Amino acid sequence: MKTQTFPPPFPTLAGALWREAGSKNARAFRALALAVCGSLLLTLSAKVQIPFYPVPFTMQTFVVLVIGMVCGARLAAATMLLYLGEGALGLPVFAAGGGAAYFTGPTAGFLLSFPLAAALLGVLAARGWDRRFTSTVAAMLLGTAVIFACGLSWLALFVGWQKAAAAGFAPFLFSEPLKILLAACALPGAWKLLGKKGRG
Repeated sequence: MKTQTFPPPFPTLAGALWREAGSKNARAFRALALAVCGSLLLTLSAKVQIPFYPVPFTMQTFVVLVIGMVCGARLAAATMLLYLGEGALGLPVFAAGGGAAYFTGPTAGFLLSFPLAAALLGVLAARGWDRRFTSTVAAMLLGTAVIFACGLSWLALFVGWQKAAAAGFAPFLFSEPLKILLAACALPGAWKLLGKKGRG
């Protein structure tokens, strides 16, 4: 039996839930509202921590990648830049506050990876990778790899590769697969609930 296929781009979940209006002002308001909501979610995900040894468990990387798949590449990247801009201005959006010092410290690589990882996930979502469990797992793995590649490369400049891997990667070997599995269940599940398996 021949499987029906649909050419990209597929609609995003954000597009399915809140379609773009025709006027320029309405489109700008929609984009701004979604970006602000996304930055608030990122702030919340940085603040809410579950005690876990040796590094507390947060949902921030999960939120970064899910925003990428839900909003699409351009809007997701803009949301990440808004969040980083808020932090650079000193707003307390990061785990322990805010300020420009975050962008020169050992965790800067993780923060600066957010727009790239979110944009990548948006590109993959536009090709339907958020519609099935296996493709969502693959997309989340790629996005997670981007975040850790950037984060560890920067961290290694401060402490060396061995310590960077021990402090910035090993503690997450348990938590990151759980986040990936959660996204792989949630995103295709959301599409099934919406009944949006083809093009909008």
